[in-house]
Amino acid sequence: MNIVEEVRIIIEPIINENNYILDDLMYVQEGNTKFLRVIIDKKGVIDIDDCVKVFKLIEPIIDAKDPISESYILDVCSKEKGSL
Repeated sequence: MNIVEEVRIIIEPIINENNYILDDLMYVQEGNTKFLRVIIDKKGVIDIDDCVKVFKLIEPIIDAKDPISESYILDVCSKEKGSL
């Protein structure tokens, strides 16, 4: 099982329980920095408060389970509407 699959199993239930959708999950490197990017959606409009709420929900769970041994930045963002 890769990191993305492992993290998805850990965080998707809590995201769904709080009426959000885990739209995508990526573990990517940009420059010298690795990001765990969690892309969320919900019915209606997503704003920064939603992203902060989901961050606060999942961050302690990810820290407790510790599926990623290297340094990374947890980034929770919304699905981009209308992009190509």
